[in-house]
Amino acid sequence: MFFIILGLLIIAVGFILSKQNSPAARFGSFIRIAGLVVIIIGALTSMFKVIDAGQVGVKTVFGKVDDDVLYSGLNIINPIAEVTPFDVKTQNYTMSGVHDEGSKAGDDAIHVLSADGLEVTIDLSVLFKVRASEAPQILRQIGDDYLDKVVRPISRTAIRDNAVYYEAVSLYSTKRQEFQDRIFKTINQSFAKRGLVLEQLLVRNITLPESVKKSIESKINAEQDAQKMIFVLQKEKQEAERKRVEAQGIADYQKILSTGLSDKQLQYETIKAQKEIALSPNTKVIIMGNSKGAPVILGGN
Repeated sequence: MFFIILGLLIIAVGFILSKQNSPAARFGSFIRIAGLVVIIIGALTSMFKVIDAGQVGVKTVFGKVDDDVLYSGLNIINPIAEVTPFDVKTQNYTMSGVHDEGSKAGDDAIHVLSADGLEVTIDLSVLFKVRASEAPQILRQIGDDYLDKVVRPISRTAIRDNAVYYEAVSLYSTKRQEFQDRIFKTINQSFAKRGLVLEQLLVRNITLPESVKKSIESKINAEQDAQKMIFVLQKEKQEAERKRVEAQGIADYQKILSTGLSDKQLQYETIKAQKEIALSPNTKVIIMGNSKGAPVILGGN
């Protein structure tokens, strides 16, 4: 387009010089020919447009958007048409409170109010792409700055509108996936109306107020202490049961001894014990004839 305009200007200069009564007038025809050559070169170069892989092009002629989409590769177009490229690959738009991690520098996290009136901070990543066939409509109705006009405001609004149905602790724990599915549905419907395809929504981080964090930590510590106490009580109970069984065994043994042995058995066991003592190598004195029926043994070395 630039060369075509430049060629027209050169031709106009050639006509002006041709009408003047001066020595330069004889160069007018040469200038007009040079301008025509420039126009031809500009037309040839403008007719061929290369669209990169992962992109599509939308043609505009004097402000009017053409509905035909240019796909990747070499395309032949109207020389005076302008081509606006659109990225149709998966794009990532991140809003994060971490510096230089999001699409915008600084703290770009989403601050929302939960159902219990607490302020919760959410980091969000939106994975989406432009529907190739809808690129002309996007350029016509939105423009090529759809990130700031559509993706960002719709995502942040959906987060805020849906967070009010959940309590802060639920967002952080049990209801996190449900919350993510809910905002996915909301954003997907809005994107589809504007030629965008929502592929995935990632709630990357949910930050609770400091007071709620401390409350959760205290609850976890209390639960851990309770579990520890249950373990100690179970251990003590098992030890008490072991001692009870042991005592019962001793009692049963003593009962058997007191009721099951006769006098003759006891006398026999006494004789065996005395025999073992008498045969031992230690020096001893044995006094027989004790009134109780058992000899008196005086131990030695």
